[in-house]
Amino acid sequence: MIKSKFFSTTITLQLPPNTPKTRLLEQTCLTLLQSHCNTFPKLTQIQTFIIKTGLQNNPLVLTKFASSSSNINAIHYASSFLFPSHQTPSPSYDAFLFNTVIRAYAQTQTHHSKSKALEFYRTMRRYGVSPNKFTFPFVLKGCAGVGSLRLGKLVHGEVVKFGFEDDLHVVNTMIHMYCCCEGEEGVEFAEKVFDDCPKTDLVTWSAMIGGFVRLGRSACAIGLFREMQVMGVCPDEITMVSVLSACADLGALELGKWLESYIERKNIPKSVELCNALIDMFAKCGDVDKATKLFGQMESRTIVSWTSVIAGYAMHGRGLDAVSLFDKMVENGITPDDVAFIGVLSACSHSGLVDRGRAYFKSMERNFNIVPKIEHYGCMVDLFCRGGFVKEAFEFVQKMPFEPNQIIWRTIITACHASGELKLGESISEELIKKEPMHESNYVLLSNIYAKLRQWEKKTKVREIMDMRGMKKVPGSTMIEVNNEMHEFVAGDKSHDQYKEIYEMVDEMGREIKRAGYVPTTSQVLLDIDDEDKEDALHRHSEKLAIAFALLNTPPGTSIRLVKNLRVCEDCHSATKFISKVYNREIIVRDRNRFHHFKNGLCSCRDFW
Repeated sequence: MIKSKFFSTTITLQLPPNTPKTRLLEQTCLTLLQSHCNTFPKLTQIQTFIIKTGLQNNPLVLTKFASSSSNINAIHYASSFLFPSHQTPSPSYDAFLFNTVIRAYAQTQTHHSKSKALEFYRTMRRYGVSPNKFTFPFVLKGCAGVGSLRLGKLVHGEVVKFGFEDDLHVVNTMIHMYCCCEGEEGVEFAEKVFDDCPKTDLVTWSAMIGGFVRLGRSACAIGLFREMQVMGVCPDEITMVSVLSACADLGALELGKWLESYIERKNIPKSVELCNALIDMFAKCGDVDKATKLFGQMESRTIVSWTSVIAGYAMHGRGLDAVSLFDKMVENGITPDDVAFIGVLSACSHSGLVDRGRAYFKSMERNFNIVPKIEHYGCMVDLFCRGGFVKEAFEFVQKMPFEPNQIIWRTIITACHASGELKLGESISEELIKKEPMHESNYVLLSNIYAKLRQWEKKTKVREIMDMRGMKKVPGSTMIEVNNEMHEFVAGDKSHDQYKEIYEMVDEMGREIKRAGYVPTTSQVLLDIDDEDKEDALHRHSEKLAIAFALLNTPPGTSIRLVKNLRVCEDCHSATKFISKVYNREIIVRDRNRFHHFKNGLCSCRDFW
């Protein structure tokens, strides 16, 4: 046993008495780095020790120095010491050292730092150091952070070159990397890697499912999860978080209920993250009461738990419940973050709580030192617009401390259309088109305003410009879950096996709700045609087709749940109120902005939609 004193620290080494001095210094340094290097000043002291004792070429010491610096977020400083620009490559540079540095950069949070992981891989190759199977997972993780498909394919080539394309850990990270690259092409490469895997494990399946979810291909994620079950691979909580996210995106409540029971049956540990995912899923699938119940059963909660329920209340138009829970969260000593404020401001917006929204917005900086971001300003603009204060919203935008984005301007244009401020909406739309000449929604908004002004020639000209530039309006679509199967409808859809019966039911619905007092909102049809033809066009909207399908295929009196990709139009909103009363059905519609609960001829949104 040998005792050594370093600055104010005495360390004890279990070494023979006749240990060589070099070995003693090495072990002293390794022990200091392992047990005492927890601050940057201590790191620099140990660096001085390394230089004074001549250990700067010791591979073990350099690798440990890199690892310890990573633990205290000082890898940038450490790498400048380990790889000085003026120094020629040292024999002490081995794969373990490079792996440690590459891993440190890959695990950082910034895009620039992750790209440094790739730079050090290039340095590694330039120095003639061969990578091993532990190198590529770190390099691929760096690629995932950068999100460059081109770089990812280059690293994939390196993996093949060095013969690690069958290493499961490398393959799993490669799938994750491709899924993180922008666009459809990345996930297509991930699918190919997945399909070509000679062997897979739970991580392989989870990475591919997570990739589908990240890209919005939720149906593919659910399909792969079912295939995973057939193959006998048991998911863990990480897999289930991804699957629940896919379920939430689809709005598939029955599937969500089955997933909850599956988690119970398989005894999958209910981590806080998994509970949060369940809460989010139930809220987004239309059962916010179940989400609230799960929240109440949680033994420990994070800010995400609170925010998920607040956001759920907001989506369902339960503004008073949302603000009450937000206030309770603050009373319990949990400091709200910027996401929590987005939730409570959205709740105020969807429930017409203009004054409460103003108060919360002002409290961000005053009470919580949170500087509002553009998303919070966007919530306030939405709040004013939904509350009918369009001119105040316009004045608010003009006083913002930064340039408003196009989403904010489009919110005001939509409000101008709804409130009759058509000239203001027209001028803003024209300016927006100058800034974003290839964004189709800007043209659609202007076209809508011209239609409401009955300026058909201008409206036609806008549509011609869209056609000339190859732009098309995003078609409205509606999904419905019946008997554990998802069905999707688009306007005028005749692709469904039951389309003849569906259209007959649509016609019946039209007759019945007209008897009950429904008057079609023909101004929603942006065509210069007679009112009868306009009514016919309105009857073919996707949500009416989905409701007709539900009436044909579900028992009388049961709830109907729909998920729409766009905001529900004024006519469908009015018609669905009447359908809920005439057919005695509760109809829950999730559109792009919120939930609408139609029951007995009324909607939960109270027209704040």
